[in-house]
Amino acid sequence: MFLEECQILENKFVGDRYYLMKIQAGKSAGVSKAGQFFMLKCKNDIRVLRRPISLHFADSENSTLEFYYEVKGGGTNEFSSLKPGDSINVQGPLGNGFNTEVEDKEIMVIGGGMGIAPTKYLIEKLSKNNRVTFIAGGRDAGAVKILENLNLDGVKVCVVTDDGSVGEKGNVVSIMQKVLIDNKIDLVQTCGPHKMMEAVAKVALENDIECEVSLEERMACGIKACVGCSIKTLDGMKKVCYDGPVFNAKIIVDVNPKENVGCSCN
Repeated sequence: MFLEECQILENKFVGDRYYLMKIQAGKSAGVSKAGQFFMLKCKNDIRVLRRPISLHFADSENSTLEFYYEVKGGGTNEFSSLKPGDSINVQGPLGNGFNTEVEDKEIMVIGGGMGIAPTKYLIEKLSKNNRVTFIAGGRDAGAVKILENLNLDGVKVCVVTDDGSVGEKGNVVSIMQKVLIDNKIDLVQTCGPHKMMEAVAKVALENDIECEVSLEERMACGIKACVGCSIKTLDGMKKVCYDGPVFNAKIIVDVNPKENVGCSCN
């Protein structure tokens, strides 16, 4: 983990409430993994707590980081006003990311809404030595516009939106089920709304497919110092910021029958 004062290289409006920030980082770019996150500091001292933002992409050669974020409150609204040349203090990389140390596998990556954020770096890593199917979903065209920033060469891509404005009309789970009819998948990795990931994980586990989910919880510290992001798992209480945000779906309580939840979660 590093604490770095970084220069903003780009902070562009993508669409709706979505922005893409690119910064000149230091050593953190070389050790960052897909699925990890950073805590970004606001300049307004009223906002004491840093904001956790998922890593969109890391370029170790040029020491740059990218963050795709949605303006939802005062902190992210402040980030959206930053201009090239401005500075921002970042802390990271934090947490455990996706497993990218796999080779010659059939992998399905599923991103829903803001869950598309970590998929750029994830697909970049996986596609070098594996065959990747990418299912991306959102409520409308604006929610999936960030796909224009992803390198999807050689990747099987399925896009789905709630309103049918881009790709198929429907949801990622229905597309996932269609793909599984004629394709053998070794690993599913997903990020998105909790209910979406819950459904994806259940389908994966029902088909005896290894599945990793990237959870999102409110975080105060990002470094295991508080209990703000604690969750109940089949292996006991875990902290999303430290033990996750990526977990094996098998230990997530919501994905498994409640009768399987024993005293280890007490």
